[in-house]
Amino acid sequence: MRRQLSLILTLTAWLLATGSHWDLVQTFAWGRMIANYSETMTFSEAVAKTFTPDGMCAICHAVADAKQKESAADSTTPGSPGKSLGKILLVFAPADAPLIVASAIFRWSPSDPLIPTADRAAPPLPPPRALA
Repeated sequence: MRRQLSLILTLTAWLLATGSHWDLVQTFAWGRMIANYSETMTFSEAVAKTFTPDGMCAICHAVADAKQKESAADSTTPGSPGKSLGKILLVFAPADAPLIVASAIFRWSPSDPLIPTADRAAPPLPPPRALA
């Protein structure tokens, strides 16, 4: 129950933060308009009249005004995405990968034997055997 409540509250906060609540209200208004218009005309005519600018209802006008006020308020807020303050500089830019030179790791010259382990002495003890 607690997990479901936290998911519902998170979804609600996300919808309100992104302004999607106006989209939900607009969808409700379109549904109501289609239902009302389809009582007196065909369904295709009702849908066409719903989405024309002349057929906007009071809810559609209220949603359009609210969205316009929100976008105007967002553009006047400092640091809003609508205002460009200039170039963004990355302070912690990734450094180049270090270059590892093979000669620093392997010291081999043409005078060395081709198989460096050929002249190595045998190990002092035989290796341990696995018990069967």
